[in-house]
Amino acid sequence: MGNFKSLEELREFFKKDKYATNSGMVVDDFGEDYSVCSVVLNDNHKNGYGGVMGGVMFTLADFAFAVLSNNVHQPTVAQQMSINFLSAPKGTKLIATAKLKKTGKSSTIVNIDIVDDLGRDIAQVVGTGFKL
Repeated sequence: MGNFKSLEELREFFKKDKYATNSGMVVDDFGEDYSVCSVVLNDNHKNGYGGVMGGVMFTLADFAFAVLSNNVHQPTVAQQMSINFLSAPKGTKLIATAKLKKTGKSSTIVNIDIVDDLGRDIAQVVGTGFKL
């Protein structure tokens, strides 16, 4: 059973994640072995070329990772994360789905897939969490 009993309780806790929430990231759904977070893109998310800054995708993945891993065990912090950028977003929204791959005594492995609202694969992330 997870640490959070409802979506409202989880959202209230993650309001304290100021970098992600001030960047527009929101929690859409969660369960014992997954989380879904998203962001509606705007001009603040663009790089010098007019595309979406890579840090937006990484922040969204990190946020989805935090939601899932801290529901599994609280507190958990990211120990290592790697990202593969697959294509540039063409839509107006990014959606990150984090899925629990493995949880052990001191660590958690999470796979995160990011797509845009047009269904395009944008990035793939693997995160390792350390349980404090």
